[in-house]
Amino acid sequence: MKDQLKRDIQLNKTPKRIISLVPSQTELLVDLGLEASIVGVTKFCVHPKHLRMSKAVVGGTKQINIEKIKALCPDIILCNKEENTKAIISSLEEIAPIHISDIYNLDDCFELINMYGEIFDIKRTTSTLVSNIQLEREAFQLQFQDKKKLKVAYFIWQQPWMVAASENFIDVMIKEAGFINVFEDEKRYPEIDLSNSKLKEADLIFLSSEPFPFKADHILEFQKKFPEKTIKIVDGELFSWYGSRLLKSYSYFKTLHI
Repeated sequence: MKDQLKRDIQLNKTPKRIISLVPSQTELLVDLGLEASIVGVTKFCVHPKHLRMSKAVVGGTKQINIEKIKALCPDIILCNKEENTKAIISSLEEIAPIHISDIYNLDDCFELINMYGEIFDIKRTTSTLVSNIQLEREAFQLQFQDKKKLKVAYFIWQQPWMVAASENFIDVMIKEAGFINVFEDEKRYPEIDLSNSKLKEADLIFLSSEPFPFKADHILEFQKKFPEKTIKIVDGELFSWYGSRLLKSYSYFKTLHI
């Protein structure tokens, strides 16, 4: 068996003790019916809300308590290339098999879900989830296929101001939502100045609820700078969390076109 980095994973049995170091993957496990098998999560695994009270919290996505993880005797540890560091993964390799996800688009999401189906012997459940997400996606595309695509600038941080450009999952979801990313010619998450000429092209400015928690007062700040533009706080989880949360993304995207 291989993970999304094509690394070989040796599993002699179906894992029954899971540690997840990625919030969206933790939520996915729960929605796949695997909550009872989860023994460790991060402090950022906020969905479902009760989980951090019933499971061991082993640190964050960038810093972990290695001794706590050892004591939990996991059968598998679930990581992500972008969210977890190489140093973390190296420190865990002697403890349990590690599965690393690598998500750039929806096909990667579907592949990951189906990988979990194989690893945890729940192929029927994961196949159903993928099918349901695809149905939501197709219904959205059918409804909005003829609609004019508005241009968007998607802010993820302030001080410095940072936006989502290309080569990341947010950019994929901006396009899935039926918009054009005005920063699509740049890469990753560039720092910009509010005088950046690309902002003049944007019909909409989206201020994400995460990783920086933009609030209503930030809308006022942007409205003074860009009085002719529509400024919205958007749900960052529905633009950046892959896994089962994708089931909710497309109905949410509809509301952004109203």
